[in-house]
Amino acid sequence: MPRWIRLVAPAAFAMLAGGMTLAAMTAPRVTFTDTKLKNGLRVIISEDHTAPVYSIAVTYNVGSRDERKGRTGFAHLFEHMMFKGSEQVGPGEHFTLVFNNGGTMNGTTNKDRTLYFETLPANQLDLGLFLEADRMWSLDITKENLDNQRNAVQEERRLGLDNQPYGRTFELIDELAYENPAYEHSVIGSMADLSAATVEDVSAFFKTYYAPNNAVVTIVGDVKTAEVLEKMKKYFERIPSQPAPAPVDMTEPPQTAERRQTIDDALARLPRVDIAWHTPAALAPDDDALTVLAAVLSSGRSSRFYDNIVRLKQLSSGVGASAADTRGPGLFTVGATALPGKNVAELEQAIYAEIEKVKTEPIAGWEIEKARNNWKRNAVSALGSSLQRAITLGRYALFWNDPDLINTYPDRIAKVTAADVQRVAKQYFVATNRTVVTTMNKAAAGTNGGGSW
Repeated sequence: MPRWIRLVAPAAFAMLAGGMTLAAMTAPRVTFTDTKLKNGLRVIISEDHTAPVYSIAVTYNVGSRDERKGRTGFAHLFEHMMFKGSEQVGPGEHFTLVFNNGGTMNGTTNKDRTLYFETLPANQLDLGLFLEADRMWSLDITKENLDNQRNAVQEERRLGLDNQPYGRTFELIDELAYENPAYEHSVIGSMADLSAATVEDVSAFFKTYYAPNNAVVTIVGDVKTAEVLEKMKKYFERIPSQPAPAPVDMTEPPQTAERRQTIDDALARLPRVDIAWHTPAALAPDDDALTVLAAVLSSGRSSRFYDNIVRLKQLSSGVGASAADTRGPGLFTVGATALPGKNVAELEQAIYAEIEKVKTEPIAGWEIEKARNNWKRNAVSALGSSLQRAITLGRYALFWNDPDLINTYPDRIAKVTAADVQRVAKQYFVATNRTVVTTMNKAAAGTNGGGSW
């Protein structure tokens, strides 16, 4: 889910229908309970009786940042392994049971967490709790399952990265920008590390990170809190806690000089430039202004990148900007693909020129207001989703120990001023804090590389 989507209650739909504008709308409060079971499992429940469905999200405090060199890709491997069966659920049965009962489900992995979720009819509460508890308790880790899912992940890497245009680019930007190995390597891991993984390695990883005291379960929808808590105890409290994993050292030394690399990509049809600046973690004090800055630069046809680089100079079909979405040291990234016949160095310089204008020239009030309204619009678009609310509550609880951010975060964006945006642009968008990857289509390699600023 995009980080600027912070959820509010479905009553907001009635406000819009009644004529209240986005600018004037106040987000109703999301109510929830926050309970910790005897084994350390954190349980957050939010009742919403709008529709006869509920969503369950299990957020484990493990991502690729928890892996060590030589054993990368384990968190993502488990995203697959967790569907291969457990003590009472056979291989593939998790999918069958959910789909046959009118539900949906999936799992995702990123640098900071692993997430599993289901949305089911309200009368299938026991099914969702049983499935998630059984695999937390007794995942079936065998050589056959490991080999099967290792092959699946390796094929996913071939299809999604190794054999995709710019696939190497998106890995390289992190490798070049970060010195700390926690964020340096890709979530999917390397082929060599996946091949070297043993059943013993995988079992130890599961025991350490997939324990109840290392997870948050959020349940949102047409449920009764007291009933859910009793069922949570029934299904989950038998699972023993484990020693807490060692904290991850996320220290990232300051960057003191530009880092730049140009690569050839035989699959790319057009040259591309990707730029990253080091910034604080998501929800750090400067993060709100950086979020608004990303919208000022690249959100919509009236944004600065679109108006000047896409429409007037016609150097690219689109220039994207994104603020950090990590619980550790972040990156503010800008990426653009040059149009046919256009010089990628000129495109890069045009990006810097727009950033320089933000730093030195006034930012119009309508630009800030637009960013705020875009944020509210996207928040409203997610109001009806019990799943997105469950995911958001779990994220806030796990990352910042504060699920009530779902209610308090909206006020932060509303307070960002043009002066705040200009200040963070001046502070972080400097050449010595910058990493640049230029990707050349093979036929044009070496003909129009990067420039200086």
